[in-house]
Amino acid sequence: MLTHAQIWAAIDRLAERAGLSASGLAKRAGLDPTTFNRSKRITPDGRPRWPSTESIAKILAATGTSLDAFVELIGDPARGTARSVPLIGFAQAGAGGYFDDAGFPVGSGWDEIAFPGVDDEHAYALEISGDSMQPAYRDGDVIIVSPAAPIRRGDRVVVRTRSGEVMAKELKRRTSRTVELKSLNAEHEDRQFSVNEIEWMARIVWASQ
Repeated sequence: MLTHAQIWAAIDRLAERAGLSASGLAKRAGLDPTTFNRSKRITPDGRPRWPSTESIAKILAATGTSLDAFVELIGDPARGTARSVPLIGFAQAGAGGYFDDAGFPVGSGWDEIAFPGVDDEHAYALEISGDSMQPAYRDGDVIIVSPAAPIRRGDRVVVRTRSGEVMAKELKRRTSRTVELKSLNAEHEDRQFSVNEIEWMARIVWASQ
């Protein structure tokens, strides 16, 4: 039986998974920011107030979450257990001091964000700024990057060159000599590098779309 507490807990977990507060999730979905406030979950006379199916549909669309995935958050609390992962802005990632030579996060300049279900203890989050990666990623989106995840052709990746340039692309082709990257925005050209020009490359495993 589905309970009032379960459905509200699932909404809170979905917000955490998107790197948002409950009010931030409501705003992302185009709802009133107070829609999911805890004070609105119980009526003034003490009766439980349930979220509308329309509001749930909007937050699923806003976060790119399937109904099946949302049901899992309702039925399996362990899937919603969040831990903190390091977070910086995407633009900051090109600066020195945030990564070691293998692409693992280091240093003390990171913020933190709660995110459930990350198996890689070295995973980190980058917050997108600007519109250079649209329509794949929008300004304010958060991507989770896993240095330990295997990378295959067609995966979206974050790449840092030895010159300090950091970019999010799709891996088009990789050989023993070259790496070909497809731009996520059609207005930007695809890139090709020699293997020696790449400092590290890590797979994007999730995005708060």
